[in-house]
Amino acid sequence: MSFAAMLLALLAPELATAQEEMPPPSGKGRVVIVLSGQTGPGNYRATATRIAALGYNVVLYDSNAIVAASKSRTPTEIGSALIAEARQMPHSLPGKIGVVGFSLGGAIALRYGTTSGDDIAVVAAWYPSTSDIKDPKDFASRIRVPVVMFAGTDDDYKLCCTIDKARDIARAAKAANAPFELTTYPGIRHGFNIQGSNYSAPSTEDALARTVAALQRHLGG
Repeated sequence: MSFAAMLLALLAPELATAQEEMPPPSGKGRVVIVLSGQTGPGNYRATATRIAALGYNVVLYDSNAIVAASKSRTPTEIGSALIAEARQMPHSLPGKIGVVGFSLGGAIALRYGTTSGDDIAVVAAWYPSTSDIKDPKDFASRIRVPVVMFAGTDDDYKLCCTIDKARDIARAAKAANAPFELTTYPGIRHGFNIQGSNYSAPSTEDALARTVAALQRHLGG
């Protein structure tokens, strides 16, 4: 049994109920993992469905379950298990995968995805939590996967996703010549793709278009 298969067998009880496969119209497609924010998969299903409609096999995860599993597993184990599970979905094509994360899921995508160049082709982080990134220069120096990141300038949600930290990371990435692109939205707050007081259709459409462009550029489809 391969290392990835052993990890999947070990972690399946914790992760299997936290995923939902969204096949593309063609029946099979390259894999895109979508990681929800703390509010759970429901608020991110609409965006995930739109990505799937473009030809990708989307596997939507509840990031809360991933965080719970990480209390007893290493980041490498968690990342390997997620990738292995997504690749074994019935409608998945082989090859590298894309990762799209929102808020808490964005933090997971940045932490697990940006250094996994052997398995991950591109990371898209929407208003990710960056409070755990204490040293932007150190973080930027370890980026091995192309990253597109989206942040509202007025995001003050729990002070987890501030525009100042996002800009610090972008500056550090530029200095390190890392493949990192930050797009900011003036006056926009957290969760701008979720229906509610913070919703912004223009920001959502722009971020989705940039996400899809990055997927197509690095993953194909």
